Amino acid sequence: MQPSPQTGRLSPDDVAAIVTIAGRLQESVERVIVGKSEVVRLAIIALLCEGHILLEDVPGIGKTTLARAIAKSLGCSFRRIQFTPDLMPSDITGINYFNQKTGEFAFREGPLVAQVVLADEVNRATPRTQSALLEAMEERQITVEGVTTALPRPFLVIATQNPIELEGTFPLPEAQLDRFLVRLELGYPDEDGEDEILERFEGVSPLVSLEPVVDADEIMRLAAALSRLHVDPAIRRYAVRIVRATREEPAFELGASPRASLGLFRAARAAAVLSGRDYVLPDDVKTMAPYVLIHRLILSSQARLRGRDAKEILADVLQRVPVPVEG
Repeated sequence: MQPSPQTGRLSPDDVAAIVTIAGRLQESVERVIVGKSEVVRLAIIALLCEGHILLEDVPGIGKTTLARAIAKSLGCSFRRIQFTPDLMPSDITGINYFNQKTGEFAFREGPLVAQVVLADEVNRATPRTQSALLEAMEERQITVEGVTTALPRPFLVIATQNPIELEGTFPLPEAQLDRFLVRLELGYPDEDGEDEILERFEGVSPLVSLEPVVDADEIMRLAAALSRLHVDPAIRRYAVRIVRATREEPAFELGASPRASLGLFRAARAAAVLSGRDYVLPDDVKTMAPYVLIHRLILSSQARLRGRDAKEILADVLQRVPVPVEG
C-alpha cells in the first residue's frame, strides 16, 4: 500500500485494501464469536490504531475466547498472562539472573515481551502487579533493574476483567484505565445465538483451527496508512470539544485526558475507513465516544448517590456539544 503520489493522502484504493483486510480479520474472529459483529468491529478499530483493548463483563460471556480468537487471527507472537493475587511484577516483565555457565548476569524475558499479550482477569492481581503494565502500554518498553528493553511492534494488550463488584477483584488505577483505547462489553447472546454457540462448540472448538489472516508487518502498514487520512479541522475540533466538555461536567469528578482526545481522534479515523470512506464524519466521532471515554471518567459522589451512571451523563454531554455542519 503506497501513498497517493501527489498528496500523500489515503486514496480510495488504500481504503478498499484496508476494508478487505479488516473483513478477513472479522470473518476469522466470527468463526468463534457468535452474534457480536459490532464488538468484533470495534476491536478491529482498536487494532488498526495500535490501541489496547479492555474487555469487561461477567464470567462465562466469552471475553477470553474473543481475545484468543483475535490473537490467533494475527500472525504475531502471542503470550497469555493469567492474573492472580499472588502474581508478582517480575513474573510479567522478566528477571535478571546469574548464568553459571557464562559467569554473567542475563535477562530472562517475561510474557510481556510479545506482540499480542492477553492479560486475563487483569483485575484479580494486586495494584502493584497491575502497575507493571503501565510503562509497557504507553511507551512500548519495559525497564528491569535500570535496563530498558524495547517491546516488539505492534504491541497490543488485550485485557479481560470481571466487574469490580465481584469477589477477589482490585479496581484498575485511573492511569492504567487511561491507557486502554477502548472498553468493550460482550453481553449475553440472544436465544438463537446461544443455540448456535452450542452447535459450533459441540465437537472440536473452532478456535483450534483458526489461522493468521494478517501479519505484523501488515498491521504496521495499515496503522501508518490511517495516519494519512485527511480529517477536516472542524471534525478534529469537535472531538476536542467533546473531551473538554467531560472535564466541565459537574457530574464527573474526573474528566477525560488529552490522551483520550488523541484516542477518540484515531478511533474515529479508523471507523471512517472501515465504513469505506476516506473522510471522517461527526457521526464517527460521536459513535466512538462512549467506547473511548466511558472507562476514563469518574463520577462525582453526588452523581453516584443519585443513581446516575457514566453512560447516561456522557450521552447528555454528546447532546449538548454542537455538531459541526458543512459550510
